[in-house]
Order: sequence, then structure tokens, then C-alpha cells
Amino acid sequence: MFLEANAGLIFLFIALAIIVLVGIIVLARCIVIVPQAHAVIIQRLGKYHKTLEAGFHMLAPFVDSRAKTITLKEIVADFKPQPVITKDNVTMQIDTVVYYQITDPKLYAYGVDNPINAIENLSATTLRNLIGDLELDQTLTSRDTINQKMRIILDEATDPWGIKVNRVELKNILPPKDIQEAMEKQMRAERQKREAILTAEGEKQAAILTAEGKKEAAILNAEATRIQAVKEAEGKAEAIIKLAEAEAEGIRRINEANPSAAYVTLKGFESLEKVSDGQATKIVIPTEISNVTGLLTALKGTLEKKD
Repeated sequence: MFLEANAGLIFLFIALAIIVLVGIIVLARCIVIVPQAHAVIIQRLGKYHKTLEAGFHMLAPFVDSRAKTITLKEIVADFKPQPVITKDNVTMQIDTVVYYQITDPKLYAYGVDNPINAIENLSATTLRNLIGDLELDQTLTSRDTINQKMRIILDEATDPWGIKVNRVELKNILPPKDIQEAMEKQMRAERQKREAILTAEGEKQAAILTAEGKKEAAILNAEATRIQAVKEAEGKAEAIIKLAEAEAEGIRRINEANPSAAYVTLKGFESLEKVSDGQATKIVIPTEISNVTGLLTALKGTLEKKD
């Protein structure tokens, strides 16, 4: 009896332990903690029930289940290069990078199967349509336009899937090798052309500056010569004026002294002496002093007065 009672207690204890363990497991499965920037899709008996946002949540046991956990962060999808043909029949490889974000977890979970693959295929077909309307040169120079058009088209197409396309970038555009070589030759020729133009412009500018410098120097030299000539002429004129003023002053003083005829005659002889010392071949003697005898008499009288 004692052993049977102990066995019953042991069996009851094991049953209670199992029940508690199952309860703990069920309770743990009913607790849902959603991280920040995530959402959890909850299904009840296989049917969509609700979307859990970040935080602590409790589920109904045995009827509610977690269907899918979705990140709400911006996702970067780098797709492999796609072959595209331009309007002028040039085949090249272009790979795209799509930046998208899930805005409606329910539509994302139930709207399309494998959304990433759907976006990749959609971006490839859209890119082929856009590049097919452009020539090679336009494709290489219209990245921003292509990016903007692809973003608008992909955003409209993925809206029913709960996806918003924020940005689309053409990562690499790889033309065929022969096209790349031709483009490199064209760029080298263009660079050489620009170099020749810049060199010619520099030489032209240097010649102009040199000519302007010579012209400016000639003008300055002429101006300096003119100023020097003016100064010399002014100096000569001033000297002549000073000499004339000195002679006029001498004549004035002589006139004020009322000189005698003999003094005037004496001065005339002094002038004749100076003239005769020169290189003149002819000497003109005034008629007033042609009478030598009268002149000598006058000089003698003057000398006697001075004694």
C-alpha cells in the first residue's frame, strides 16, 4: 500500500511537472517582442489577423501564429548586369541598384511571391524599354534622366506590393570593347584638340601682351623725350629772357647815367674789337665813326677829364 501510494504521488508529480512545462512553453510561444523598425504578420487559424509593430505583444494560444517578420528599414538591392540594346543597335551591360522600403507589411507578405525577384525582373524590363529609345551617346550622358524615369515606373508598379522605391541608380554602363576603344580614341583626340586650342590661345595672348608692352614703352619714351625737349626749350627761353633783361637793365642804367658821345664811341670800338677777333670775313664800320680824326680828339678829351 505504501509503495502504491508513493508511486501515485510520483506519477502525479510528473504529470504536474509536464503540465507546468507545457504551460511555460505555450506561454513563451504566446509572447512576441517585436524589435524596432520591424513588423510581424500574425495569422489566426491560417488567415491574416493583424500586424504587430515594435514592442511587447501577447497572442492567443493555439490559434494565433507568427507568419512572417518584415524589416521596415530601407533595403539596397544590387542586381546583376543586364544586357540591353540601344536605339542604334549597340549591346551593352548595365547593372542597377534599387533602394526600396516596405511601407505596408500586409501587402508585402501577401501581394507578390518573392518580391525581390519581382523587382529585379521589373527593373530589367523597364531598363530595356528606356534604353531602347536612346542612342549610345544619349545613354552615357543621361544617367540622371534614366534613374528618375526608372524610379517613377518601379514605384508605381510596386505600390500594390506595399513597397516604395526611393531611388534607382545605374551602377555601371559597359559598352562593347570595340566601342570602348573608339570612345577612348575620340576622347584622346578631343583632349589633344583642347590642348592645341589652349596653346594657341596662350601664344596669342602672349603676343598681344608683348605688343602692348612695346607700344606702351614707345609711348612712354616719346612722352619722356617730349618733356625733356620742353624743359630744355623752357630753360633756353628763360636764359634768353634773363640775358635780355640783364641787357635791358644795363641799357637803362646807361641811359640814366646820360653817357657822353665819347663813351658811346668807346663802346663802339670795344664792339668792333670783339667782332674783329671773330671769324667774320667782313666788318661793317658805322658811318658815325668814319671820321678817325674827330674820334681820336674826342677820346683824348675824355681821358683828360678822367685824369
